Amino acid sequence: MKKKVLLMGASGSGKTSMRSLIFSNNPASLTSRLGATIDVEQNHVRFLGDLILNLWDCGGQDAFMDSYLSIQQATIFQHVGVMIYVFEVETRNMEKDLDYYKACLTALKKYSPNAAVFLLVHKMDLARGPKAETLARKSKELKEASGDAEVTVFGTSIYDESLYNAWSRIVHILIPNASVLSRHLAKLAAACSATEVVLFERTTFLVIATSTPPAPPSVASAAPSTSSSARTNGHTSVGTSHEDHEAEPDPDPHKMAPTRYERTSELIKAFKYSCARVREEFHALEMELPEFTAVLDELTRNTYVLIVVHDPTIETAALRMNIRLARPKFEELQGDSLLS
Repeated sequence: MKKKVLLMGASGSGKTSMRSLIFSNNPASLTSRLGATIDVEQNHVRFLGDLILNLWDCGGQDAFMDSYLSIQQATIFQHVGVMIYVFEVETRNMEKDLDYYKACLTALKKYSPNAAVFLLVHKMDLARGPKAETLARKSKELKEASGDAEVTVFGTSIYDESLYNAWSRIVHILIPNASVLSRHLAKLAAACSATEVVLFERTTFLVIATSTPPAPPSVASAAPSTSSSARTNGHTSVGTSHEDHEAEPDPDPHKMAPTRYERTSELIKAFKYSCARVREEFHALEMELPEFTAVLDELTRNTYVLIVVHDPTIETAALRMNIRLARPKFEELQGDSLLS
């Protein structure tokens, strides 16, 4: 099954660098060696085994953009699943970039009206002002330029985990029945008494699905009611104990970082690159720390799973055994998901 992905934006906005980082396992330090894309560079990236991303990296020079919007318009914009348009955060040609973007959006609506649109405000590491304010201002500007089109905006940089966050969200919508994988990850998490389970694609280490099991019922909610009633002058007054006013259990008692998924992707990719430099192959990872235990291991031919537990009594051998037992089911789920 093929999914066409358009990668567009002005020349020098960083399209080819991010593609190299995500899909070719190159570190950010080597992207400066990459040259400008000439016309359209097509790559077929195998993702999750049978899902193939047909990635069209479109050169952003004016002559190429004019060609895409005229004689090549039908070829470029037909059968698109996702269009990713990249804007450099500190560009000096924003007005021209927006004109080209609006023209591309019009062509996309004509030939692929159901395509999803993602806008990346890239090179956020070069933003001159506060990053949050800069991204908010750019997002507002881009959404206004998009009119009634539904778009998703991300701020990205090749030097932090933000790029993995954006691309994980992008590829997630291309995976059929990804919610089925999430539900079964919840079952795996329950079997392991895990705090969290995360599923990664094997080559890119982009996040496919995550699962945080629901918090167990609190003791107070399971205990008999402690409220009391008293009848005075024919009226009933209800008294409530102190326990009834207690706050709900914290849904995130371990205070896990919101960027943990993307940060893990970035770190594992960097570690895999280091292994390759010394001609070693990455297979699995175990961490036993005072705060938590984590096991990262192969789940299927095309995925890795990360299991995080905070219960110190759970051994890594038990987690590995559960991963081994879960493999046949997830191989079946992955095949069904891609065929449906």
